[in-house]
Formats: sequence, C-alpha cells, structure tokens
Amino acid sequence: MASLLTACGKPAQSASAAAQGGGPQALPVQTEVVTLQPVPRMDEYVSTIKSRRSATINPRVSGNLVSISVRSGDHVKTGQVMMVIDPVQQEATVQSLKATEQQKLAVYQYNQVEVERQRKLFQEGVTSRDALDQAEQAYRNSKADYEAAVNSRQAGEKELGFYTIRAPFDGVVGDIPVHVGDYVSSSTLLTTVDENRDLEAYIYIPTERAHEVHTGLPVVIADNSGREIERTAIDFVSPQVDDQLQGILAKAPVHSPQLRTEQLVKARVIWSTAPAPVVPVLAVTRIGGQAFVYVVADQGGKYFARQRAVKLGDTVGNSYAVEGGLNQGDKVIISGTQFLVDGAPVQPLG
Repeated sequence: MASLLTACGKPAQSASAAAQGGGPQALPVQTEVVTLQPVPRMDEYVSTIKSRRSATINPRVSGNLVSISVRSGDHVKTGQVMMVIDPVQQEATVQSLKATEQQKLAVYQYNQVEVERQRKLFQEGVTSRDALDQAEQAYRNSKADYEAAVNSRQAGEKELGFYTIRAPFDGVVGDIPVHVGDYVSSSTLLTTVDENRDLEAYIYIPTERAHEVHTGLPVVIADNSGREIERTAIDFVSPQVDDQLQGILAKAPVHSPQLRTEQLVKARVIWSTAPAPVVPVLAVTRIGGQAFVYVVADQGGKYFARQRAVKLGDTVGNSYAVEGGLNQGDKVIISGTQFLVDGAPVQPLG
C-alpha cells in the first residue's frame, strides 16, 4: 500500500524505467473492451400532448350564468351538468307556447268533430255542399295551426335545454374563465373538455428535415429532466408547413398514464440507427472541456495507460457513443482513472 501511494504521488516515469524495475508499481485497473453497438442518430424537440377527442364549450344561447357546478381538472361523465344559464325568460316562453298549443288543439278537436257531423248531414241531404266544404277547410286550417304550435313548443323546449350546459363526453374539465353572474353569448368560451386517453404527441419538425420525416419513425418521449417515459412512432405527417412555426407537424400516439393533455414533453425523433463504438461513462475524464479516456497499451508484456482524446456522441444507456478517437477492440480503463497519467504502468484485471 505504501509503494502504491508513493507511485500515485510522483510523476509518471517512462515505460523503459518501469521495465528496468526502478519505476512505480503497476496500478491494478478494471478494463472493458470497446465494442460496436447500435447507436441512434436523433434530434430532440419540444412536444405538446393533445387529446384526439377535445371539445371547446361555447353556449348556444345568451344570458347570465346562474351556476357553475364543476371546477378545472374535474372528471365529468357524459351528460353531467356543468353550468346553467338563467332560463327564466325561456321557461316563460315555453309555458306560453304550451298554452297556445292547447288552444290550437281545442280548435282542431272541435273542427274534427264538426267536419264529421257535416259529412253525415250532407249524406242525409240536410246540409249543403258549401257548408261541408267550409267545415273541411276549417278542419284543415286548425290541424295545420295545431301542428305548427306543437313544432314551436318542441323548438322552445329544445332551446330551453341549451340553457343547461352538459358534458359532451367523459373527460377532464379545462380552464374555466367565466364566473357566476357573467353575461355569456355564443362567442364566450366557457371551458374545454378533454378525453384523457387516445393522446398524441404533437411534434413540429424543422422544414430542413422534410425529406427525412415519415410515418414509422421511432420516437422516445421523455420528461423535462430527460427521463424516458414511453417509446412510440410517428403515425401522421402533415402535408403542409405550419406558416407560424415554419415546421411540419408530426403526430405520435402515446399511452402512458403519466401524460396529460397540454403537457410539454421532450420528443426524441430517431432518424436512423447504425453500429458505432461505445465507451462506458466511467471511463471518460474531462480536462479543459476535452474528453479523454485511458487505453491499455501492451509493450512487451508490460501494460501502460495511454491517454487518448475522444469525440463523444449521445449517451446509450450507461455508455457514450464515440464519434472519433477509439476503435473496436481497444481496451479502456474504467477504474482508478483519477490516479492515472499518460504512460503510467497498470495491471489489467479484466
């Protein structure tokens, strides 16, 4: 142990001095052989999660809101009451239409009886053809009036239903920018309802990548910290360029329960995958921003650490892809690198 500490505290001696027995003791180190692994070529984009089923809720009638029975983030069921617009005036209108309908019904029923009576009298020769014609005309007019009154009443009741705002489907309530007492009309945004399933990641690809983007491209969805959430693939590519973002919209389905509508995530689009050398993260040291590794050099049966500058690519699990400086088969040192200098004798353990 004393000799090891002394060796670590002194400048490295030449390989020839070590070979003559006057150099420092060889440092035991763990090694790993550089291999080729599939390395993806990818770009990362900010993506927005959206629901395939989303509704913007606007009123179909005007009036003052008298109740709001949901809050932002609530889960609602199909047909559940969400808000109510003051229906008093429309309720009065419907009552008036019902009364008119009853009046028209009474006249219609009277004329129905009367026309039958006139027909019998005409058949018996008691009344004239002109009287029968008048009775039949009155019957037809009253029938048409009654049917029109029924239609008006039904239309009024349907419009009355518009004063109660209901959930169009099962989903999650979005922001509610209105308050009880506000006057609303058909142009007022009340809220939104999103079905939190069948979600898609909206990814805008730069136009310079237009010739590369296509359906089936793998996509890795990650959170803001870079942690992978889900792997998916592009299933839609817009034929047009977005005139504001100057990008091409691509969509990829997502199913993770961690994802929510309008959530911002990272989307890593994988353009291709090819074999490349990889080196463990533990083998890499940095000096002045430059990445280095130590490789084992065999000189006549004795082993020495040789410092080698490398150009690193993306991470692949617990390794870096190497774009330059290493070759397949090189043996890199993955332990004790903090004690090494270029040319230091080492004893590979594996």
